[in-house]
Amino acid sequence: MFTYFKKNNRPQGSSRPLRSKVLLFIGSLFLSVFNFAQEKEDENLDTERVVIVKTYTPTISDAFKVKSTPILNDSITQKKKEIRYSIFSVPVASTYTPAKGRAANIDRPKPIEIYDNYATLGFGNFTSVLAEFYSNFQLNRSDNLGLYLHHNSSQGDIEDVPLDNKFYNTYLDLNYTSRSRDYTYGLEVGVEHQLFNWYGLPEIPALTPEQIEGIDPQQNYFGVKLGGKLQFDDLYFKNASLNYRFFGDALESVEHHVVAKPTFEFEMGNSLITTNFIVDYLSGSFDRDIDPILQTPNNYGILNLGVHPSLVILRDNLTVNLGAAAYYSIDTENSDNDFYIYPKVTASYRLLDEAVIAYGGLEGELKQNSYRDAVQQNPFVSPTLIIEQTNNQFDAYIGLKGKISDVVSYNFRGSYISEDEKPLFVNNPRSPLLLEGFDYGNSFSYRYDDMTTFVGYGELNFEISKKFKLGASAEYFSYDNEDEQEAWNLPEVKASILVDYQINKQWFAGAQVFYVGERKDIDNTIVTVPTLPLSTVTLDSYFDANVNLGYRLNDQLSFFVKGNNLVGENYDRWVNFPVQGIQFLGGVTYKFDY
Repeated sequence: MFTYFKKNNRPQGSSRPLRSKVLLFIGSLFLSVFNFAQEKEDENLDTERVVIVKTYTPTISDAFKVKSTPILNDSITQKKKEIRYSIFSVPVASTYTPAKGRAANIDRPKPIEIYDNYATLGFGNFTSVLAEFYSNFQLNRSDNLGLYLHHNSSQGDIEDVPLDNKFYNTYLDLNYTSRSRDYTYGLEVGVEHQLFNWYGLPEIPALTPEQIEGIDPQQNYFGVKLGGKLQFDDLYFKNASLNYRFFGDALESVEHHVVAKPTFEFEMGNSLITTNFIVDYLSGSFDRDIDPILQTPNNYGILNLGVHPSLVILRDNLTVNLGAAAYYSIDTENSDNDFYIYPKVTASYRLLDEAVIAYGGLEGELKQNSYRDAVQQNPFVSPTLIIEQTNNQFDAYIGLKGKISDVVSYNFRGSYISEDEKPLFVNNPRSPLLLEGFDYGNSFSYRYDDMTTFVGYGELNFEISKKFKLGASAEYFSYDNEDEQEAWNLPEVKASILVDYQINKQWFAGAQVFYVGERKDIDNTIVTVPTLPLSTVTLDSYFDANVNLGYRLNDQLSFFVKGNNLVGENYDRWVNFPVQGIQFLGGVTYKFDY
């Protein structure tokens, strides 16, 4: 205990010293009482003795684990809500930059340079000339202009043929195409000129040299075509085309042909519905009457209005096209109208992926025959044809096609065709008037007949490698005529073999072999009685082997040699019309850009 005295600077006469004395007295009294109580308490303490009987050994009793989530049979307690967790992905920027890898070096083949233009020129025996020129002008990103010129001619010189037998075949086409975001349209203009000679004089009855000298066998054909097409990308009105063709000859024959085809297309579920409308108008006239003695005019005019709806159904391996075609035909010259309905049903089913595909169909068509179509098939027709249309009632076919392996593909088909008014080429008899160059039994005309035809077709293609390809096909025909004695000038067998071989980078070669079986025509050298069957002449079957060999000097310049009819036989393609023998032609092709 100590007493702290602080210096007091208060003035004398203050009451502070008296208060300090009172507090000091109270504190001394409190300490005295506390000491007395402590001494009294110490007098009652005493020591005790503790005896340990047994050592303490602790034990663990059985215990149960208290569940973290106990089951409570309490109607008041609410059911615990199910908690679902989801990940909220937040992109995190990374500053990691991986090291750049280096691709392995691959020897890539040099891409083939594609040129927009080319020119071909070739010459051969029989004074033959082949010339082709194609050019494409890219006017801008959406428009381009194309030009194509083709000329093939020969001075003839066929052995043992007394009349001139040269021919020319030339045509020039111009086309313009414009493509935009929503539609595409194109225009086409073309001209053609063909020259042929009716050189197939029959041996009987024989003509004198003076009579032969007086024959002018030359015929010239001229043609002009104008066409346009329009195609939309996102409209139900899908496309439309309009084509006009004029065709005539040096003997004042004239033909006009106009065809318009608008097409509508839209989807319905998984199916596609397409509807084609057809307007087909053909008119023409021949200067020469059908019967010169009776002066029977030979004019024709036919208008066909047609509609062809179809529904395409796609189901996994099955594709079905259900359709029909209806035509209303108006004969403007004879005031005769007819209505035709045809099936248009096709289907295909993949039995084993690409290996075996079964297909079939039942289709009919109203075919508009024309003078130009006849000339393209047989340029030795007389300008006295009767033009009618063919009612192809149906063509029922079934077949199998596919790929046996990556090398071999095949196609086999059987067809049964029924046609009314099918045109057949027949040899014209010698006219008693002998007015024109085709009146000497050296021309052909049409005969129409109702007939059915069974066709068996087979095709095999071998793609041995990218450099070697081989294809072979064969057809068998069986005809049943209603009125005519034979299926005139139609063969029973046709076959062909095509080979294409890229020998190396510079050399390439190809071959084509054609076989056509026997055909029959009317033998006009024998006078027949109308009540008896016609006398017929049989044209022998023939092979025609063609080979071509080429050498590519560089990407732009190449040379070629072609050999035609290498068998060398002057076979008759038509009665009394032998073809040229072995023919060779060599030339050059140059590709370029402007």
